[in-house]
Amino acid sequence: MKHQKDKSQKSSRHLKIPTYPGGKTAFVQFIMDNLSYPEEALKNQIEGTVYMQYTVDNIGTVGDIEIIHGIGYGCDEEAVRLVHMLRYDPERNKGIRMKTRMKTRIRFELPAHLKPVPSVQLNYTTSTPPPSTGPKSTSSPTESTGYGYSIQFDPS
Repeated sequence: MKHQKDKSQKSSRHLKIPTYPGGKTAFVQFIMDNLSYPEEALKNQIEGTVYMQYTVDNIGTVGDIEIIHGIGYGCDEEAVRLVHMLRYDPERNKGIRMKTRMKTRIRFELPAHLKPVPSVQLNYTTSTPPPSTGPKSTSSPTESTGYGYSIQFDPS
């Protein structure tokens, strides 16, 4: 008697999914070597990740590229250009032509010399009220002290 577990293991061994030549490290290196940061994104200091999906056919070509979540400012178009340049190793699945749906993300990070340096300024002051000349309050035997602070954040 066959178990359900045996059936799922058998079917997964027969389908071959296209892989990028050199694996994940080669994929990341390809993106780093070919990424051209869009001028508009540099000017507006935009950083973020573009999430996308695409199909890879049985001969390794990429098509049907869709942006799942973009950041704009030309980064989405650059990500589509990079994914369109990808070429995968062709896979043979016993004569069956198969398209595989794949997902990826491309991170756009400003160069270190262009990143804004955040600065925080903290002012902390204490004050005591001036001595009163009138009758003392019966609610508190000691004088109250006032505290105040302000925080200023300057992203530029």
